[in-house]
Amino acid sequence: MSTPSASWMQEFNEASKLGDEINGMISGKNSLPSSGPETQRHLSASRRKITILRTKLDILQSLLSELPSKQPITGKEMNRRQDMLKNLSTKVNQMASILNMSSAANRENLLGPDKKTDDIMSRATGLNNHGLVGFQRQIMKEQDQGLEKLEETVISTKHIALAVNEELSLHTRLLDDLDEHVDVTNSRMQRVQRNLAFLNKRTKSGCACWIFLVIAIVILIVVVLVLIKYL
Repeated sequence: MSTPSASWMQEFNEASKLGDEINGMISGKNSLPSSGPETQRHLSASRRKITILRTKLDILQSLLSELPSKQPITGKEMNRRQDMLKNLSTKVNQMASILNMSSAANRENLLGPDKKTDDIMSRATGLNNHGLVGFQRQIMKEQDQGLEKLEETVISTKHIALAVNEELSLHTRLLDDLDEHVDVTNSRMQRVQRNLAFLNKRTKSGCACWIFLVIAIVILIVVVLVLIKYL
């Protein structure tokens, strides 16, 4: 049966291997397109593994602080392991920076507001090796579920954005049609106004002619009557 100290080293070695795997995934990102579903899946997988590795480091830190109470360990060895954790944590932060990750936001989104570091450490306290493995699997399962929900939200948001874009396009077409109809209506109204003005002018001209004609007829009748009377 392995001692707590040996178990801790075994867990640390697994965490270190996971760090090397993540580093390889980040290096392989350069061979992928700058954008697209495949690239997004690759980045999501890398970020998920970084979150898992950070959880492992939190658990290792908690186990290391309890190690002296379970098995005698020298101060020099304790400092060496603290340095190992610190170096690996620095490496993780550098990889997260490359992926443009926000440590706190990313972990809180994946683990939920009740899965913070203190909660993880308290849940890991007192677990044996078998329990620790089961706990890590549970954390990974919760993270997978969180990523699935996040993916569903992204897809739903994309569909909503497409629907809104189609609606805006339809409104734009309707406004263009309305502007066209307004222009046509204005043009017709201008033609009608011109026709009315022309008819009104002709009507006034016609009335004036009729008046002159009547006056001429009256004068002619008067002249005829005068001639009849004096002839």
